[in-house]
Amino acid sequence: MNPKILRTLSYGMYAIGVEGEKYPSACIVNTVVQITSSPMTVAVSINHDNYSNERIKATGKFSVSVLSENTSGTVIGALGFSSGRNSDKLENINYKVLREQVPVLRENICCWFLCKVINSVETMTHTIFIAEVKAGSDDYSGTPMTYDYYHSVIKGRAPKNAPTYQESDSKSDGSTELTYVCPICRFAYKEREQKIPFDQLPDDWRCPICGVPKKEFKIEG
Repeated sequence: MNPKILRTLSYGMYAIGVEGEKYPSACIVNTVVQITSSPMTVAVSINHDNYSNERIKATGKFSVSVLSENTSGTVIGALGFSSGRNSDKLENINYKVLREQVPVLRENICCWFLCKVINSVETMTHTIFIAEVKAGSDDYSGTPMTYDYYHSVIKGRAPKNAPTYQESDSKSDGSTELTYVCPICRFAYKEREQKIPFDQLPDDWRCPICGVPKKEFKIEG
């Protein structure tokens, strides 16, 4: 079977907020789905290696910030390609902390909601948390960011802990023109698409997803 057929499934982009041991933390996921409407329940899949997985198991709660198409790629990079175990991932991000001690993003989101875990299921690599929605925004605005939008417009890639990660995400498409790839988040700067040769970009140019300096990019094409 070709694993790429699973890419026909629809996904969104979400920031999962958790109560950290030292400070609030968050991660990016693309698998949040509604299970029932009464009571309102959702399910989210998070890799066993993620700090957020550990904290949800310890506290039994998390928040969901629904990202909009206006969410900056740097926000996704900060929350999606580093660990909150030893760093403050939210240090440069505008957020608020709910009374339940979990954070939600303040800017460029469609809405947020607070969840209490009621059950969980373990897979080989991920935990599926089933949770009841206990509170949330009074309204919503903007256009939710889809995973396809993240890939096709922002040019982002799936980190290895994402349930949708596939090895082909990190490879060149076989083009004879040069492709420069970020060593952290695997963002690919393809010269034939971007129109500007990579070496003509300013020296202070950085990866639009995770902020890695231009000089760290590697040629893969």
